[in-house]
Amino acid sequence: MAEDFEQAAAAVPQAAEVVAAAAAALGRPLLEPVEMPGGGDWSMVLRCQDPADGTVIVKAYPATSEGTSSFAAEAAALEIATGSGLTPGLLAVDERSRTLVMSDLGSGGSLADTLLASSAAAARAALLAWAAACGQLSVAARARRPAYEAAQARYLAGRPDERHGVGLPGRVLAAAAQAAKVGASPPAGLDAELALIAAAVSTDRHAVFSPGDVCPDNNLLTSDGIRFIDFEEAGYHSAFLDAAYIRMPFSTCWCVFRFPADLGAAAEDAYRAQASLVWPDLADDAVWEPGMRLAVAAWTLSSTSWLLRRSLSADVPMNPDAESPHTRQLMRYRWQVLAAELEPVGELPAVAKLMRFLLAATNSWQAPELPLYPAFRAR
Repeated sequence: MAEDFEQAAAAVPQAAEVVAAAAAALGRPLLEPVEMPGGGDWSMVLRCQDPADGTVIVKAYPATSEGTSSFAAEAAALEIATGSGLTPGLLAVDERSRTLVMSDLGSGGSLADTLLASSAAAARAALLAWAAACGQLSVAARARRPAYEAAQARYLAGRPDERHGVGLPGRVLAAAAQAAKVGASPPAGLDAELALIAAAVSTDRHAVFSPGDVCPDNNLLTSDGIRFIDFEEAGYHSAFLDAAYIRMPFSTCWCVFRFPADLGAAAEDAYRAQASLVWPDLADDAVWEPGMRLAVAAWTLSSTSWLLRRSLSADVPMNPDAESPHTRQLMRYRWQVLAAELEPVGELPAVAKLMRFLLAATNSWQAPELPLYPAFRAR
């Protein structure tokens, strides 16, 4: 997820400490740790030799409030999802050091890798498999919410949950203040509409289990199918919040370009078919479409809080190490998509006007239109 973790960097534990804690929790020595991508300044991820079982993955979180919250979510999520066939297996936990030991799913590529490559057929197949797997995970865990919440509370041990996702309603409500940074005035009726959106994403109606951050790089493409590997934001939330990752696409990510329209619709249908097994009324367009528009609005208003800040600071690639949009290009694309969702149906008219105000206020950025993912560009 596109967040800043500068304060966490100093709190990330050292590899020797992590391996020792993991070995103690597992009950046997772990050898030859190799640091893996996906940790860095925020957490530490290691692949270790396990004399009894080949290799395992060890993940440790920093001694911060957000680190503790993310550890609690991931540990609880893997407790209830282990055995689903869609996640690593949870092998051991050390609560004191916020360390997890998981089964090793290998080193395959991700959906992001496929979308940024050159094969349209491979990218299409991977996206459809990923969308269905998101829904399948929700189905597999639909009866396990009490177990998840009990485990999360146990790992939090009375501390507050301070993850990014928990703050989503608050960031929605702060949209007018964010817009003021570029001189966009709030239209009449905006506060009431923001309250409606915040309430919609806070309700238990249509809640499903989710890894929380279903960005295209938080998975592995294995010989057995898609496997999800990041559960720091996991929990039960509205199915529409995950489905919006397909329609927008990828609500909180750096790896954002456009899908061909038919492919985006097919991927959304693949997720919806599974989510409808949990909530049958999601098969009704009169339920699905308004819910989707509210979720797209929520993620767009939320992203304005951090993406606008970056855009005002500098117009730079979202990921300097991979092909990605620039900050201003992505920010304007988010506003354009939301306006296009709302205006034809006349929903949330004040929010739609705010999007147009923001686009007018930032027209001088001269940001190019967002292209298709590289896999779908004509060659």
